Amino acid sequence: MASLFLQTSTPSSSLPKAQKSLFIPSLNLTVPSHPTSKTRLKARISCGLIDPDGGKLVELFVKESQKDAKKREALPLPSIRLSNIDLQWVHVLSEGWASPLKGFMREPEFLQTLHFNSLRLGDGSVVNMSVPIVLAIDDSQKERIGRESSVALLDDQNNPIAILKDIEIYKHNKEERIARTWGTTAPGLPYVEEAITNAGNWLIGGDLEVIEPVKYHDGLDRFRLSPSELRDEFTKRNADAVFAFQLRNPVHNGHALLMIDTRRRLLEMGYKNPILLLHPLGGYTKADDVPLSWRMKQHEKVLEDGVLDPETTVVSIFPSPMHYAGPTEVQWHAKARINAGANFYIVGRDPAGMGHPLEKRDLYDADHGKKVLSMAPGLERLNILPFKVAAYDKTQRKMAFFDPSRPQDFLFISGTKMRTLAKNRENPPDGFMCPGGWQVLVDYYDSLALSENGKVRVPA
Repeated sequence: MASLFLQTSTPSSSLPKAQKSLFIPSLNLTVPSHPTSKTRLKARISCGLIDPDGGKLVELFVKESQKDAKKREALPLPSIRLSNIDLQWVHVLSEGWASPLKGFMREPEFLQTLHFNSLRLGDGSVVNMSVPIVLAIDDSQKERIGRESSVALLDDQNNPIAILKDIEIYKHNKEERIARTWGTTAPGLPYVEEAITNAGNWLIGGDLEVIEPVKYHDGLDRFRLSPSELRDEFTKRNADAVFAFQLRNPVHNGHALLMIDTRRRLLEMGYKNPILLLHPLGGYTKADDVPLSWRMKQHEKVLEDGVLDPETTVVSIFPSPMHYAGPTEVQWHAKARINAGANFYIVGRDPAGMGHPLEKRDLYDADHGKKVLSMAPGLERLNILPFKVAAYDKTQRKMAFFDPSRPQDFLFISGTKMRTLAKNRENPPDGFMCPGGWQVLVDYYDSLALSENGKVRVPA
């Protein structure tokens, strides 16, 4: 079942900007038994963007006037060369996606994340934090750092991009981290294999001072809007609601139907200008996912072909690496979008899920993601509004919400089936995906086939 998660902030021109509360029974809000259920059933009236976690966006860049001095400060310090995934986490932290974190986690933050999926702030309030944002070092690096209180963080060209200050080094208990994040220690978990298995036995945390904003120079940096930039864009567009759609796959018309129907519902609730944040994940993904550059080409075609309205849609890249950690990770995806100003969050079945690495079954229950979000500590501002599953309606020759009274009329096209059709240059049913978007997908798989045959390599 696809679902819309919403922070129930409903506008009203007749109300002052100060928040008020009321219950909207027409929304048919689905709320499990939970200590905060009563607050979830209330709607706060606010025309402004939702506040970041902790009350303010925590950006970690040094001032332009301090950059040269910080580069000089970094030169004599012990250094850590960052992996690509480490660099992506510096990007995430520096722009405030993980607010109120001020750097890589020290041990108390790490333990709270593993055991409670949340952080308790100094004022006693709780914010969600479900995935560890940590930096691993090995024994030799730990010895080299010694008693130093700061270290320099270097990119792959050995340029200092940040200083980590007031550091704390503690044990990297990999098995516990893996078990608590993924719910299994089965071999073959993509992020684990990429970033944890061969990582060092120590974690180093501290406050980040980022000297240079992370850029990838891949032609896509213009899409990588920070939370602050997104908030400015939403304000510029006079948004009175922002609804985010997280994805790591091409957009088909079933996705579009869900996004369009979400906007319709928000208008019915009284919003005047709901803005869609189409927000593909841009960090590490597993090898068989469609690469980011091709996904962005496909998303642009979706807008060019008029499937989504460019006037009410902001396309941006979410820089986080992908864990494929199911209900644990979907909390991170929701929390980060709050920091970007989104007060509505769309999520489908099995968010952030994947197949079991050893057995022929899903690793997570497909419905647990939306259920966990409704109960997650620090996400009390979110509510669930269920949607029906979208499938291809053979009678209407388009994607539609599934009607259980006539199941024979619907065709479910899985991601695997979609990829197989594209690889074989077979067309899906008319109305499954816009023609321009489908051609991008076909071109991508053609490029793979050419590369595998040794004829030509097309950059991803």
